[in-house]
Amino acid sequence: MAVRPPLPALKVLLCSPRGFCAGVVRAIDSVERALSVYGPPVYVRHEIVHNRFVVESLRAKGAIFVEELDEVPDTGAPVIFSAHGVPRSVPDEAARRHLFALDATCPLVTKVHREAEIHHRRGREIVLIGHAGHPEVIGTMGQLPAGSVSLVETLADAEKFQPRDASRLAYVTQTTLSVHDTAAIVEHLKRCFPNIVGPHKEDICYATTNRQEAVKRVAPVVDAMIVVGAPNSSNSQRLREVALRAGCPRAALVQRAADIDWGMFGSIGSLGITAGASAPEILVEEIIEAFAQRYAVSVDTVSAAEEGVFFPLPRALRETQAAE
Repeated sequence: MAVRPPLPALKVLLCSPRGFCAGVVRAIDSVERALSVYGPPVYVRHEIVHNRFVVESLRAKGAIFVEELDEVPDTGAPVIFSAHGVPRSVPDEAARRHLFALDATCPLVTKVHREAEIHHRRGREIVLIGHAGHPEVIGTMGQLPAGSVSLVETLADAEKFQPRDASRLAYVTQTTLSVHDTAAIVEHLKRCFPNIVGPHKEDICYATTNRQEAVKRVAPVVDAMIVVGAPNSSNSQRLREVALRAGCPRAALVQRAADIDWGMFGSIGSLGITAGASAPEILVEEIIEAFAQRYAVSVDTVSAAEEGVFFPLPRALRETQAAE
């Protein structure tokens, strides 16, 4: 009987924190609570969070995902807005049609919306640092009249930006950006426009910052890095970029174990693993198990921060809890 050769050793360093943030938990819980209280269907405008596993799990329970409200019939069923936020026109349309709308926008995204509104009321032109086409950016720009917000994606965009009045200028940012890249853009704007007004507290959210910090600690000391997350997840894409910038020779964004390109990893001796803020821990466990089929895995955790943030459900759903 052939003796199976011993598996090569692999040290796995798990980044902490990783995975779900408070805004994502709130959004998913909103859909699940609505399904429990009102029964299916529950309509959700856009993916509630950017993760296929989460979306498919909720779809199996009775959630119906749409991109626009015109796909929702006239109904008394709940219609939930995703964690990324929506333009002002969306709740306006829901109100006009008397839809039962529930807003699961992350409170930290709502903070950016309110900041932009205040700047606009004070007569300031607004620079939004973010990625064109991302739902959060569409939602933030859609809080104000067209032309009120100028989108800056890169340092090169910032260098070309010409305000209407440099003395009446403010900036806000998408919550899921690279801390490093955004700092360079903000530094340039402040140098060129010393009177520019920024947020009282950074718009890049605590979860994005903490996950990037954990990756910075792990990436330089491992042979490769896996970020568990979806390709349309901004914060997950940024984690992969942070890993490469921090010195990791190979970094891959992977949705599920089945998506791993094993040829990319070869004879590695150490592996870092993290997860974007919309990726559930079960997918991290699945990927560790896949490596355990090929390597003798040992797992350690590298922690960058402790998180205890909690956001309550939207008011209408909180009231259903109180009534129980």
